[in-house]
Amino acid sequence: MNDQEKLTTYLADFIQELVFNGVKDVVISPGSRSTPLAMMIAEHPELTYHINIDERSAAFFALGMAKQTRKPVALLCTSGTAAANYYPAIVEAKISRVPLVVLTADRPHELRDIGAPQTIDQINLYGKHVKWFVEMSIPDENEELHYFVRTTAARAVNISTQAPAGPVHLNFPFREPLIPRLDPSPFGEAKQAVKSTQGKLSLSNGEMERICMELETHPKGLILCGVLDEPGFKQAVLTLSNQLGYPILADPLSQLRSGLHSGDTIIDNYDSILKDGKHEEKLSPEVVLRFGAMPVSKPLTLFLKKLKNVEHIIVDSGSGWRDPVKMGTQMVHMDEVLFCEGISSLIKQERTSKWLEMWQTLNDKTRQIVTQTIEDVQELDEGRVVLELTKLLPNDSTLFVGNSMPIRDVDSFFHTNQKNIRIMANRGANGIDGVVSSAVGASVYAENMFLIIGDLSFFHDLNGLLAAKMHHLNITIIVINNNGGGIFSFLPQAGSSKNFENLFGTPIDIEFEYAVKMYGGNYKKVANWDEFQTSITRAVETSGLNVIEVPTNRETNVQIHRKMWNRVSQEKDQFLTGDSGC
Repeated sequence: MNDQEKLTTYLADFIQELVFNGVKDVVISPGSRSTPLAMMIAEHPELTYHINIDERSAAFFALGMAKQTRKPVALLCTSGTAAANYYPAIVEAKISRVPLVVLTADRPHELRDIGAPQTIDQINLYGKHVKWFVEMSIPDENEELHYFVRTTAARAVNISTQAPAGPVHLNFPFREPLIPRLDPSPFGEAKQAVKSTQGKLSLSNGEMERICMELETHPKGLILCGVLDEPGFKQAVLTLSNQLGYPILADPLSQLRSGLHSGDTIIDNYDSILKDGKHEEKLSPEVVLRFGAMPVSKPLTLFLKKLKNVEHIIVDSGSGWRDPVKMGTQMVHMDEVLFCEGISSLIKQERTSKWLEMWQTLNDKTRQIVTQTIEDVQELDEGRVVLELTKLLPNDSTLFVGNSMPIRDVDSFFHTNQKNIRIMANRGANGIDGVVSSAVGASVYAENMFLIIGDLSFFHDLNGLLAAKMHHLNITIIVINNNGGGIFSFLPQAGSSKNFENLFGTPIDIEFEYAVKMYGGNYKKVANWDEFQTSITRAVETSGLNVIEVPTNRETNVQIHRKMWNRVSQEKDQFLTGDSGC
């Protein structure tokens, strides 16, 4: 067997095992050293490959696709700094628990650390930001070696999907020549090397009964749902909420604010309710039951930190330690759906609760004030963008949300509805980089894809638009342009006018129209709300890349928010100082 045959057989075994274990999509950034893997992947009849030239964008593109499909996605690049450009997306994937199989090509061992071009130290390149790393062997003819490459592929996919999901890294050293044999097809009849079966974490019946008894003894409880996108969880936690009589403080990324359910126990205005820090004694629960990552709301975080004599039960199927407020009293490592269903089945009688009624009434009053205040704003405003967009989004849409102000505005103004809108964001590391690429990657398998993003974040990842052009993807991007970092206007440094604009406001004064048209997109800068509504409607009916720019004013936005929060505070005072029933 010559070197070409050895290379071909080795990689055919590896790629076939990826497919056996559920990989269907591979994102490839072209390069020389990765030639063998790229050519072989392109030949496999059951793999779909997506070309993304910029490795930084490619990694976020794969991240978005894996988020949307809830399945592992592989990505491939050549050696050197190409692999380093994967780093930000790998960090995000690790923290936000997204399965990626990262394949980096490398120079063979004899060319390392001697000044060979396009060669860096790729061993454990991503450190603790991947779940598993393997330095692959040089392709050769050996039965044990072929078993190694096949089982490594299987392990890589399965480790990436095991809770908590995350990225794995396989580094492939290749010697020249790099061209595999493609005729006849290297993928013939093959059997799966090893099958791996994954279960879900659960507790003993005794432990479940103990937790149930504890919850039943506390009539005043809160259910907190942060970032969690797990099929079946929505109905399970709603049932548990009704059984216990506990309100659900639901972050928009919990997927609870939208869908065909009544949403009676969902509290979607807790950020505004808790903003002033008043009446915390009446709002304080006896027990907190928390699912998913921490919600985005800072007022909620500050509220939780004050609940020192309260039982905090954190349920996590990934056996993590998600307790940034350092208030956890019980860590329950169990599948969230099974936990909710198990506790619900043990509750003897559904509880009616004045505590729940208090939260529901306060939420309704707050929603009315929030909606009225924002709808009264005639000029273009960031909060009203979310309110109007919620009305205009088609059923079964996906909304990707940028960090900084957009995700906070979605938290405040995306209210419970029955449209079945799935909301995603990169809330692992909370960075503004790669958001466009992630949303475009998610659009590969999303029917109605929308991205709402700030101008700085849009600028940071403009090259992510190339994938939409190359792959003829459909996505509508709403760019909220306040000419700078709007979130800093809400932070303490806004009180110091000296150098604020240079250090934090950072206006960039960019005309995005030219960039959008460079990538073949449709562009519209709106001047009023009628134009915004018309543009969204037109974008829904127009395939391809659509970008709608909404110019806003940072200072005006702060004033509108503060006016709204003051009105909510006054209404809360009046309600809770009266007879609220608690």
